[in-house]
Amino acid sequence: MVKIAERLKALRKEKKLRQADVAKLLGIGVRTYQYYEGDEHRPDYEMLIALADLFGVSTDYLLGRSEER
Repeated sequence: MVKIAERLKALRKEKKLRQADVAKLLGIGVRTYQYYEGDEHRPDYEMLIALADLFGVSTDYLLGRSEER
């Protein structure tokens, strides 16, 4: 199963964004976002939805439960 950290990194790179860009768009600290991509912390429910909305994918896709975006 694909980890959320892997999905976040791939989606960010597809959109040609830096970690700082994503953090700013989400209104969080850069280090917080780096923790998500580094698989050190997992986003809470509200942040998971915000990430899915930002990248235009489903939460199931982010969580690795589906290959359908």
